[in-house]
Amino acid sequence: MSDNQDLARLMREKAEAIAATVVELKDINEAFAYALDICEKKEACQLLISGCEEKLSDNAEALCEMKQKKIIAAPNLSDKEYDAFAKLCEERGIACVREGLRKHLAGIDIGFTHVTMGIAETGTCVVSSNSEELRLASMISEFHVAVLPKSKIVATSYDAEATLNELMGTGKPHYTAFISGPSRTADIERVLSLGVHGPLELHLILVEG
Repeated sequence: MSDNQDLARLMREKAEAIAATVVELKDINEAFAYALDICEKKEACQLLISGCEEKLSDNAEALCEMKQKKIIAAPNLSDKEYDAFAKLCEERGIACVREGLRKHLAGIDIGFTHVTMGIAETGTCVVSSNSEELRLASMISEFHVAVLPKSKIVATSYDAEATLNELMGTGKPHYTAFISGPSRTADIERVLSLGVHGPLELHLILVEG
């Protein structure tokens, strides 16, 4: 068994232990199909406004209209990947966006992102970018679908240091998130709750390459 396969196996084991859903697929096209399937099966993320029975402002009315169909945010795909994914989304009546995510803070159903690297010992996804759009996609979506090539999995956090130093050395601001499973908190009376500060579910897709 190769080092990549060993690390992928450990990554899967540790990620599943912290409530992530892990699947192994061939390529990005299979990842697109997976994300669309779970988006269709889930209930739409709907904004519920107190007083909806009353006349709303023009901005509020526009926001309500915007949430009449499901939304997938895919901010860090290449142009070619985004065009292909957006076309698949359109065929299924799903909106696909890559920018202006602040306009969708009322709710994004799926955040679909490439992952910078994975840390096998903790099942952690590292998502690093100087784009606020990517940070929002991994924070405000109900489900986060993260695509990680097996070749980008390292064994420990120490092994991630060189790559992180390189990213930070660009002199540009960076939004770097270490994501281990779905969002969780026990702030309220020490009762564990999922999805309070971020996605309710993390779907980690391990692809070849």
